[in-house]
Amino acid sequence: MLAFHYDHLTLALPPGHRFPQSKYQMLRERVEREPGVMRPRVAEAAGIEALALVHTPDYIDAVMHGTLSAAAQREIGFPWGPALPRRSLCSVGATIAAARGALEEGVAASLAGGTHHAYADKGSGFCVFNDVAVAARLMQAEWHRRHPGRPGLRVLVVDLDVHQGNGTASIFQDDDSVFTFSVHGEKNFPFRKEASDLDVGLPDACGDAVYLDALQTALAEVWRRLADRPPGLAFYLAGADPHEGDRLGRLKLSADGLLRRDRMVLDALVERRIPVALSMAGGYGEDLAVTVEVQMRTLDAAAQAWGRWRDSSPRDT
Repeated sequence: MLAFHYDHLTLALPPGHRFPQSKYQMLRERVEREPGVMRPRVAEAAGIEALALVHTPDYIDAVMHGTLSAAAQREIGFPWGPALPRRSLCSVGATIAAARGALEEGVAASLAGGTHHAYADKGSGFCVFNDVAVAARLMQAEWHRRHPGRPGLRVLVVDLDVHQGNGTASIFQDDDSVFTFSVHGEKNFPFRKEASDLDVGLPDACGDAVYLDALQTALAEVWRRLADRPPGLAFYLAGADPHEGDRLGRLKLSADGLLRRDRMVLDALVERRIPVALSMAGGYGEDLAVTVEVQMRTLDAAAQAWGRWRDSSPRDT
C-alpha cells in the first residue's frame, strides 16, 4: 500500500507549542521499521493551480508571500515563516498522491493530512489549506478530462477526527457531487459547527459501545442516501484523537475501539469497491508514542483492506 509523507519539512514553532509535529517523523519511522506491504514515498508539493480549485486567490497569495494578518495567523495557530507555505503545499500533495493511488490500487494513505478546518478563504485550527477538499476537486477535474461525456466523479468524505470538519463542510455545502459525513465530539472545537451532509455529534466521555453503535447507524444512512449514485472515491480522515489518552479528544475510545472503527469503515468501502484515500488527521496524545501506535494500527487495517481489494480484483486472462 502506498503511504506518502513529508516529515522532513518542519515548522519553526515557539517552545511549548501545542502542535505535536514530531509525531509525523515518529509514524514514518514506525512504518519503515515494519517490512511488509506498505510502500512509503516522499510527497511532492501541490501546485498553486490545484489550490485554486478550492481556495481564494487572495488567501493563497497571503500564505505564499507571508502577508497573513496577525489575526489570521492566530486563527491558524502557526506563525508565518518560510517553511509554512512549502510544508502546507506538501500536505496537500500527499493527499493528492494518496487519492491517485487509491483510484489505481483501491487503498492508499497520507501519513499526515486531514486539514479539515481550513475554509476557502482562511485557515484555522492548525490547518492552512484543506488537503481533502483540494484533492477531491482535482480528482473530479482529472476524471472529467479522462472521461468526457460520462457522469462526474462523486466523492464521499468520512471524517472521524474528534473535531467536526467545519471547513470541509463549508466548502462543499449545497454540492451534490461531494457527500460530507462527520462523527465528532458535540462540545469540542469548533464551537460553531458547519452543516455537513450528515453530522453525528457525540457527548464527552462516550466510550466504544456508544461510538461504534452511532457509527454503524450513520454509515447505514450514508449508504441509503448514496444508493442512487454511489461515490467513485472516498476520503477517510482516521483521526487518533478520539482515543482515551488524547489531550484534546474527550471521547475516550480505547485503542481496540478505534481499530474496530477503522475496520468498520474500510470493510464497508472495500465491500462496495469504493477506492479510499486515508489521512491521519488529529492526534494529540499525552504520550505521542501511544498516538503513533493508534495510527499504526489504522495503517495496518488499511494495508489489510488494500490486500483484500487486490486479491478480489479481476485478473486478466
